Order: sequence, then structure tokens, then C-alpha cells
Amino acid sequence: MNAFEQLHTLLEEIAQAAPQNPAELEQFRIRFLGTKNVIKPLTGEIRNVPGEQRKDYGQLINKAMRTAEEKFNTLKAALEAAVEDRGADSLDLSAPGEPLELGARHPIAITLNRIVSIFERIGFVVADGPEIEDDWHNFTAMNTPEDHPARDMQDTFYLLNSTEMLLRTHTSPVQARVMTNQQPPIRIIAPGRVYRNETVSARSHCQFHQVEGLYIDEGVSFADMKQTLLYFAREMFGAPKIRLRPSFFPFTEPSAEMDVWIGMDNERNYRLSKGTGWLEIMGCGMVDPQVLDNCGIDSTKYSGFAFGMGIERQALRLYDIGDIRYFFENDVRFLRQFSTVV
Repeated sequence: MNAFEQLHTLLEEIAQAAPQNPAELEQFRIRFLGTKNVIKPLTGEIRNVPGEQRKDYGQLINKAMRTAEEKFNTLKAALEAAVEDRGADSLDLSAPGEPLELGARHPIAITLNRIVSIFERIGFVVADGPEIEDDWHNFTAMNTPEDHPARDMQDTFYLLNSTEMLLRTHTSPVQARVMTNQQPPIRIIAPGRVYRNETVSARSHCQFHQVEGLYIDEGVSFADMKQTLLYFAREMFGAPKIRLRPSFFPFTEPSAEMDVWIGMDNERNYRLSKGTGWLEIMGCGMVDPQVLDNCGIDSTKYSGFAFGMGIERQALRLYDIGDIRYFFENDVRFLRQFSTVV
């Protein structure tokens, strides 16, 4: 059998091939398309073909290789389609589905969303800012110059080889940025992550979350602040009353600590309030006129109040959690407890 006859025989074999499974298809590929396929030896026979027949022989070689490749692709597609059809036919629509494990919002996110929702109802909007801040926005604009003793109240993480750039110690820089870029009326809340060089314990952490509020307009008074915070306390904690105790913050004057009345009708409330019935929630006060002037707002025309609280502390109290470190350990057993909390 000469080379021409062998090629014609191979073409007939290719045309009649009908593998029924992937193993037979692989045998077809090895025989006709593999590195040692049966067509390759016939390619070298072209030197023995008379000159006037070499063109036809070359075309026949190319046809055999092309036909084998096309047949392989066709057979492969057909087998794959058959497998999919069999899978669809065997699908039992009455079988129970795979159980889906529900996720849950983190308790910090739940608490934050609740706080934001309360203040949004009375016209506050959320403002955001960078976590890496400069010294001016974090301290100086907030009436805390370099030699001010209030800087000792916050142990700060400064960036390496820098005395100007730092991880923000509170979200007050957001207020400074808003005040320097917007004229009153201003009514914002600024939630976010903050950092302080504190020893990690059950009650404190080197990173935590805060939400601060700011309201500036003409004629804003201490009474406006008290009523706003009373509304928040009733919506957040169901507290019937609040009290304001004198305090100190460099960016507010006068300043106060706000407590909510939780009573002493059960052991939990007695423990949380240390036997007083009052629970400290946040710091607040009237914005110091110097802060307004620092940010380019006329302190003779405008006044305002500010407040701030730690979100972790609120979550600890709301859900009676005993250790702040639980929030950062990503223990699924702890987080699953909040899968049903809205």
C-alpha cells in the first residue's frame, strides 16, 4: 500500500470514528493528533513521491490533519453536551437543598447603624475623613496647641520619622475638615475607627470606633444640645431622663459628661451603674469659639454644640458583653449570637 492509499485509508477511519466515552475520545486524539500520531510518518514520505504528485500529496496530508482536528473537536463537544443532558435528566427537584449558613452583622456595625439612624431622623448627615491625619486637624484646630496639657490625655501613634502625621485619636478632625470647607448651618455625625496607644484589656483597646456629632448655626444654645441628646438617649436606650455633669474638653466650653438613667431594678443595671442608677454615655459641650475661629467660622455670629461617644462601649452595654476584645477576635461562636439581631 503506497502513501496515497494509506492517507485515504486514514481519512476513512477518521470519518467513521465514533468514540462513546472520554476514554475512547482520548485514544482517538492520541492516534491522530498526539506527538506520535499515525499521520506524522507519512509526512516524511513526500520525498519519495514523484515531483508532479507532491502538491497533491501535500494537500492530502494537510486535509488528513485538519479533518482529524475538526472531528476531535466535534466529538468532544458532543460528549460534553451528552454529560450535561444526563445530569439535567437525573436532577431530583424534590430533593432537599443544600443548607445555607446565614451570616450576621458585627455587633459594632449593628450599634453604629442604630446610632446613625437615630441622628439621621433629626437632620444629621454622615461625614467621613482619613484615618491618617495631620497634627493641625487632629489637635491644633481643636484648640489643642503643642504645649496644651490636653495632649497628655491621648497617647498618640505617630507615623515613623514624623511629628506631623499620625493615626487619628478621635473623629474630631472630620469636624475640622467640614468646618474649614463649609459654612454654617452644619449638622453632621462623624463615625469611624480611631487609635490610641493604650494597653489592651477587657475595657480598652488600642483601636476602637467613635461617633461624634456637630451642630453649628445662629443662636444654637446649651438647651438645644440637651434636648437633642435627650432624644437620642430615649431612642437608643429607652432612658427616661439624662443628667449633665461638668467636665473638661479642650474643644468645648462649657463641657459636660452625659449620663442616662437606667435604674437599679435588676442586678445587671445595679452592676452597670455601680449602684447609682446612672450610666455614663458620652462627652459633650458647646463648641469653643476658638475652634470656630481656627476653622474660619465667625464665632461672633455662630455657635454650636458637639458630642462624642465610643461605639464599643455602647455595644458592651446594649448586649451585656463583658470584654471589648471579643469584638476583634473574629470568633464565629461569638458573632453567631448576633445573627438574629436587626
